[in-house]
Amino acid sequence: MAKINATYEAVYILDPALDEEKIAALVARFKTVVEGNGTVSEIDEWGKRRLAYPIKNHMGKPVTEGYYVLMTFTAAAALPAELDRIFRITEGVLRSMIVCKDQ
Repeated sequence: MAKINATYEAVYILDPALDEEKIAALVARFKTVVEGNGTVSEIDEWGKRRLAYPIKNHMGKPVTEGYYVLMTFTAAAALPAELDRIFRITEGVLRSMIVCKDQ
């Protein structure tokens, strides 16, 4: 029998050029998306950190830092795919990764 809910971790890196208000708005937006169909356990903002390798942003310039956020949540299996789609289409998100902690 398949699990109805599982625990996930999402790590996403935001563009460090964003001001504090925009970063807070994006973190709140992603939290709201998860709370629509799941439960957020923890949001841990790691802050600005150096990237392992430069990433080209939408203007073609290499970015060497990013604002890291770790979000732990419990949700049904369909939510991580939707959250990943939202990460990909949101301007200001450099990279993201969602993993299931239960497996």
